[in-house]
Amino acid sequence: MSKVVTRFPPSPTGHLHIGGARTALFNWLLARNKGGKFILRIEDTDLDRSSKEMTKSIIEAMEWLGLTWDEGPYFQTKRFDIYQHHIKLLINQGKAYYCKCTREEVDEMRKKAMDKGEKPKYDGRCRELGLGPGEGRVVRFKAPLRGETVFNDLLKGPIAVDNRELDDFIIKREDGSPTYNLAVVVDDATMGVTHILRGDDHINNTPKQVLLYEALGYQVPKFAHVPMILGPDKKKLSKRHGAKSVLEYKELGYLPEAVLNYLVRLGWSYKDQEIFTLEEMIKKFSIKRLSNSACVFDPEKLKWVNSQHIKKKDKRELAILLRKYLANQGIVTQDISYLEKIVPLLQPRSHTMVEMAEKAKFFVIEDEKIEYPKDTLEKFLTQEVKAHLVELTNRFSSLEEFSINSLEDVTRQYLEEKNIKFKLLAQPIRICITGQTASPGLFETMEVLGKDRTLNRLNRALRLV
Repeated sequence: MSKVVTRFPPSPTGHLHIGGARTALFNWLLARNKGGKFILRIEDTDLDRSSKEMTKSIIEAMEWLGLTWDEGPYFQTKRFDIYQHHIKLLINQGKAYYCKCTREEVDEMRKKAMDKGEKPKYDGRCRELGLGPGEGRVVRFKAPLRGETVFNDLLKGPIAVDNRELDDFIIKREDGSPTYNLAVVVDDATMGVTHILRGDDHINNTPKQVLLYEALGYQVPKFAHVPMILGPDKKKLSKRHGAKSVLEYKELGYLPEAVLNYLVRLGWSYKDQEIFTLEEMIKKFSIKRLSNSACVFDPEKLKWVNSQHIKKKDKRELAILLRKYLANQGIVTQDISYLEKIVPLLQPRSHTMVEMAEKAKFFVIEDEKIEYPKDTLEKFLTQEVKAHLVELTNRFSSLEEFSINSLEDVTRQYLEEKNIKFKLLAQPIRICITGQTASPGLFETMEVLGKDRTLNRLNRALRLV
C-alpha cells in the first residue's frame, strides 16, 4: 500500500474559519493516523482577491492549532509553468481545444438550452475547429459525450454522473491563468496526494477532476466528501450566524486543543467519548467513523469543551497563557510562580482564558486599585460587621502561618466565641479583599494573596466605611 498523502489547500481571500479548519484537521489526522504526509498548499490564483495578509493569517492559524505540515506551503502562483505544461499536453493529445466564443455568446447558448428544457451548457461549437491561441481565447477540456464518470466516495459510496450532464469546461482562462479544476488536479497529482477529504460543496467538481486525472494519465485519488457545518437555523454556517475566524477564538481565550476537540466531533465520533487529547484523536481517527449527516455548530458546546480542557491543562502552561491574557487587559506581571498559585483556584470556574484573566485581576492588581462600590460597602459592612472585622483582622495579623487551615481555625474560634454565623462575615471579607461579591474559596484566596496584601486590603476597606 502506498503512503497516505493528504493536503489542505486554503485560498488566501479571507481568514481561516471553522469549516476550513475542520477540513484541515480531518486531512491532518488521516495522515498522522496512517504515518503519512500532510501538505499545505496556498491556492492564490485569484489575484484580485488573494492577499499576503490573508496568507499570513491562515499560516498563523494553522500554527496556533498545531496542524503542522510536512511539505509546503506551496503557492499556486509559483507553479504556472507546471500548469501550462499540462494544458499543452492535453491540447497536443486532442483532449483540449482553444475556444473563441465570448462570454455573451456562451450565456446565449445556455439561455437557449434552458428555454428548450435542456441542460444549460456550452454547445461545443469550437470543439472540432482546430483553433490555435489568440486574443480572448480560452482552452476547454474535451469532455466525453457519452457514458458515465464514476468514482467511489469513501463516505457516500459509488457516485455516477451521466457525461451528458457535463460540458466542455474551461481549463485556461483568456488571461492565460489556469482554472481551479485544472490547477488542483495537477497539484494533487504531482504532489502525490492519495486521499482528499473536503466539504460536499465540492462534489460537483469531482467528476470533472476525475476526467482530468484520467486524461493526463494520473491515478485518481480517493475522495471523501464531508457534509457541511450548519448554523442553528440549519443553513450553511456563515458570518450571519456569528461564525468567527480561528484566530478570533484565540483572542477570545479558547485553547487550540479544545478547538480541535470540538471540530473533530463535528462529523466524527468515537463511541460516546466527548473529550479527546490530540494523541487520542490521532490514534482513533478513521474515515469509517465520519458521519454522512450535517452537523450544527453550537458555540455553547464549544465553550463547554474549552472549559474541560482548561481543567485538565498543566497549571504552569495555564499560568504562562494567563500572563498573556492579563497583558491584553492592560495588566502586566512577570511572576509566573504567583500565577501558578492562582490558576488552580480559577480552573474549575473558567470557560475561557479571557474569563480566567478577568477573574484573576483582583489577585494581581495593586491593593490601592481595588475598587469598592459605595453602595456595596454600605450594604455589607454595617457597623456591627465592621466591629467584627476589625477584631478578626487583628487576629489574622497575629498568625505566624498564614494558611488555609490557620485562617479557618482562627475564624471558627472567633465565630464560636461571638456566637455568630459565618455568612454574616464571609461576604464582607470577600468584598474587602477582592472588591467583588464572587470569588474562589475565601480562605484559599486569602492564602494566595498572602498575609500582607490580605491585611492591607481589609484595613483599607474598613477605613472607607
